[in-house]
Amino acid sequence: MIRFLKDLGKAFSIGILVFVIICIVIYFTKGELKFNEALLENFIYNQIYSVVLYMSNAYVFRVLVEKYKSDFFKFKNILSAALFSVLISFAAIFLLRFITNVVIYNQTFIKFITSQSVLSYWSSLTISITVTAIFYITYYQKHKQESKVKEQKVIAGTASAKFDALKNQLDPHFLFNSLNVLTSLIEENPHNAQKFTTSLSKVYRYVLEQKNKDLITLDEELEFAKTYMSLLKMRFEDSIIFDIPEQASNPESKVVPLSLQLLLENAVKHNIVTESKPLHIRIYESNGNLIVENNLQTKQVVKKSSGVGLNNIKQRYQLLSNRTVSITEDKTSFRVAIPMLTKQITIMRQVPEKQFDDNYVRARKRVDELKEFYYNLISYCTVIPFLIFINYNTFWEFKWFFFPMGGWGLGLSIHAYKVFVNDGVLGRNWEQRKIEKFMEEEEGNRYN
Repeated sequence: MIRFLKDLGKAFSIGILVFVIICIVIYFTKGELKFNEALLENFIYNQIYSVVLYMSNAYVFRVLVEKYKSDFFKFKNILSAALFSVLISFAAIFLLRFITNVVIYNQTFIKFITSQSVLSYWSSLTISITVTAIFYITYYQKHKQESKVKEQKVIAGTASAKFDALKNQLDPHFLFNSLNVLTSLIEENPHNAQKFTTSLSKVYRYVLEQKNKDLITLDEELEFAKTYMSLLKMRFEDSIIFDIPEQASNPESKVVPLSLQLLLENAVKHNIVTESKPLHIRIYESNGNLIVENNLQTKQVVKKSSGVGLNNIKQRYQLLSNRTVSITEDKTSFRVAIPMLTKQITIMRQVPEKQFDDNYVRARKRVDELKEFYYNLISYCTVIPFLIFINYNTFWEFKWFFFPMGGWGLGLSIHAYKVFVNDGVLGRNWEQRKIEKFMEEEEGNRYN
């Protein structure tokens, strides 16, 4: 209902704007404008046409956006949208003319049909298409800005998720316990101490190697899990039992790095691990997921879990895929299912180190400015000839196309100056120079 009222308000506002433009054209062509019943009747009809055309086109637009989603601005899809817009506008105008002539003024249907011509629809259809085109261009600009914001959110989310992963994958408790185990092994069994140190170094090396990757193969993660489990095995000996596959059924299967380590550590952290109550951990594949399952024997005295490890895995998968991490628990077991991804990930991309370099940022900004200018130039070269054509075929005595051509052309010239002129006032380097100047002044004031 709120959306309907908003659309109604926009339609009414556009109708008023179109009517004002029509009145201006009438005034400059006829020299006067009579405020009488005929003008009021024209205003009412103008508002009816505006509301019906805008609401029908807005509905078609939303349907197509919902259908095509992010692919809406592909050429074939935007062409389909333009065709649908013309058809719906034509149908709406035909219906309004039918109601006006046949229903209100009692014209016969045969006479109404025979009196129809292209010129009968030309002005209304032209205004409708022009307003719709402006609406589409506005939506495209908004969509482009939202895409940039979304891209930055994805980049920020990736960095945040990776930071959390590095922060939580080997928490201080694990490191402290590992060093304690190493200390005791040095005295009791130097040979095992050497093996433990080797395995621990492999764990940290793997962390450093994989920290900047979004996905790794399941085989790599399984191999790392075996190394990590050897550490746990040295610490708990026969109190912990593992069942893990040698390799993945599909070599192309991928998971987020260090997910198995977090799940294994989570199982050990929150369950009793003793010789009388050994912890059984089983890792296996099922329905496109990798399952980590353990028997449930929760510690009686333990601080409430923060859930950071599981949330970490969930967050990273949310950035990469629509598939979600599943957690199930019953009286005897606890299971976490993480998706094994095989398709190419397109929503996420690795952020190059150079992206954070000032030169790269400025270069990318420069490219965005050029693209924006060329889009503006193409729009100008497309729309202005169309307006000239409309002016020529409607009322060539008053050449109103000069107004949009001049105003838009002035804006385009200013845009070109900003993009291509380096050292002039308000040129590309003007902003950088001003920033540096103000920074120098600020630095000078600080030490004075």
